[in-house]
Amino acid sequence: MQFTKILVPVYGAKSDEEAVALACRLAKQDKAVIIAAYIIPIDRTLPLDAEIGTEVQKGEAILDRMESIAAEQNCRLETDLLQARDPAPTIVDEAIEREVDLIVLATRYRERFGQFDLGQLIPRILKHAPCRVILYHHQPAP
Repeated sequence: MQFTKILVPVYGAKSDEEAVALACRLAKQDKAVIIAAYIIPIDRTLPLDAEIGTEVQKGEAILDRMESIAAEQNCRLETDLLQARDPAPTIVDEAIEREVDLIVLATRYRERFGQFDLGQLIPRILKHAPCRVILYHHQPAP
């Protein structure tokens, strides 16, 4: 497999750092570009282009951290700060618009009704993604 662009949606968890590190390892083989995207959730009561200063600052700090992780591994990383009501179609649209070859999604173990649950975001991205998707499961330390 050859990759030219890898999209990594981030939200500020430890698993994001590991997903970016994984993307760097994959990107090095083909000198691919990594795109880290932070999505600011916008409430339906607000206009889509509403300025939410605290969320913008949080997103910029997270993206700065991802840039430093990529820099440590000598990888080229671009960042994108997006605003959306629903992150799944936004991630898919970003993948289409940027013509990415791979999406790396970090996930953590969650249970719902006593069963493992991926939530709603990941299955929707898997269903509509225009490219390959790698799920990175973060295993917290015991």
